[in-house]
Amino acid sequence: MESNSEERFHDHEDVIDDFYDIWLKNHPSALSSFEEIKSMAHEKQMVVFLDYDGTLSPIVNNPDQAFMSTEMRSAVREIGEHFTTAIISGRSRDKVFQFVRLNNIYYAGSHGMDISAPSFSPNYGNHEHQTSYISQLFVGNDMVNFCPVRDFLPRIQTIKDKLDKIAKDIKGASVEDNKFCLSVHFRCVNEENVGKLKEMVESTMEFYSDFRISEGKKVMEISPIINWYKGRALQYLLDTLGFEDSSNVLPIYIGDDKTDEDAFKMIKSIGKGFPVAVSTTPKETEALYSLRDPTEVMSFLILLAKWKMGCTFE
Repeated sequence: MESNSEERFHDHEDVIDDFYDIWLKNHPSALSSFEEIKSMAHEKQMVVFLDYDGTLSPIVNNPDQAFMSTEMRSAVREIGEHFTTAIISGRSRDKVFQFVRLNNIYYAGSHGMDISAPSFSPNYGNHEHQTSYISQLFVGNDMVNFCPVRDFLPRIQTIKDKLDKIAKDIKGASVEDNKFCLSVHFRCVNEENVGKLKEMVESTMEFYSDFRISEGKKVMEISPIINWYKGRALQYLLDTLGFEDSSNVLPIYIGDDKTDEDAFKMIKSIGKGFPVAVSTTPKETEALYSLRDPTEVMSFLILLAKWKMGCTFE
């Protein structure tokens, strides 16, 4: 009986591998396609955008323990030395910086609704959404904080208080405050209680019609309904970094979650660049390339930095 179970398990694994191999034909590995990417990027200015969880760090049960490895930090540091680089995360901007702790890259938190940028942009709403400040990160530099949802903050805190009460009643549930959005984590919730948790969260949010619920990997994301997402954040950063009208720029975005699909779509709408999905299983995606996991992401970033260093000394 045990032998039959093992056989069925391995047969299931083989089927998944077969589907993944088929999926790879449409979303080839960025590692095996590196020569092609390098050729397209020759004499172009590449700008690197990265998600955090599941891309630079593994997905873990406790979101507060999602640390990136020392090797990954070194790889991202090197990328930041040779390419303009930004991390666009669902975490709060302060929290993602605490995880990464690098001062040669830019940060956008709350799924791109809280951005640290080098300059104002006249193309994105009123200046009320863009405020200047002296950066403690880029020491002595004047920076701009772009935040189109600042007015939502009081209600976000009210919603958090209500969701905290729900989470206390369901073992394993937790609510993460990402400042301008909230994450209800249920990775550690027993399967029979997940439906109950979702129902209670959805019932609470019925009273907040200007907020949306979207689902990621074992998480419900609560955010204001505005025309802003990771793709718009990518576009805003390109603009404020001086690349908006450049025919010579090639953005690359690497991410693993549903929220990253908006950034993939934005790159495809720009008509140039490299959207890269991080996934160990086949899935629907707008990405043109893929990497399996953070280990492959690190290998790709190392290759990219080495290539750039080689170009420098040609």
